[in-house]
Amino acid sequence: MSTQKTALVIDDHPLVARGIAAFLESHCSFDVVKAVSNIDDLWNVIDPANPPQMIILDFWLPDGASLPMLSQLKIKYPNTLILVVSADDDIAVQRKVQVAGAHGFINKQESTVIFVQAVSNLLSGQTWFANTTQQKAPNNHSRELAVTAKELGLTARQGEILALILNGLPNKRIAQKLSLSEQTVKEHVSGILSRLGVSNRIEAITKLRGNRLE
Repeated sequence: MSTQKTALVIDDHPLVARGIAAFLESHCSFDVVKAVSNIDDLWNVIDPANPPQMIILDFWLPDGASLPMLSQLKIKYPNTLILVVSADDDIAVQRKVQVAGAHGFINKQESTVIFVQAVSNLLSGQTWFANTTQQKAPNNHSRELAVTAKELGLTARQGEILALILNGLPNKRIAQKLSLSEQTVKEHVSGILSRLGVSNRIEAITKLRGNRLE
């Protein structure tokens, strides 16, 4: 069996999946991290004889909640750690994840420091859920500074899209919500990332932490 520290990330937005994968390698000492954006690819890349040590699973996927897949992963790979991520603040989401057998849950709005702590806790045999003692870290952003799209150099439409990005919505859902084509949304997202000087959504969320978009 391989002694490498391995992980697999599944998020329906490829940029987010690759961003998390790169972060795990650069900040959490993983040797190999694969990133996929759909369920079929997840089953295709997993080696049954040598499954990943950890899976980072987005709660909301295009077909709905990922709970059925979480249950399958628990059955097929009982020794693999599962950390679920979501931009959904509903505590019911975390409860469902916990009942389904995940080892941890973290909101996508959390800081990179908290993300590293969550991953470390799982690797050390602990769990990571809200209101547990290990998650009570100092809040360095108890006050948020209001910022407008104009102040960020964005158009009003780009501001609308950025707000939805910060809430964790993928392009498809943004397009549906704003009655736009998915291609139009993709073009706006590229413009937003360029204007903010970041390369992916995770960097955008991190850069705007401590600010409230109006």
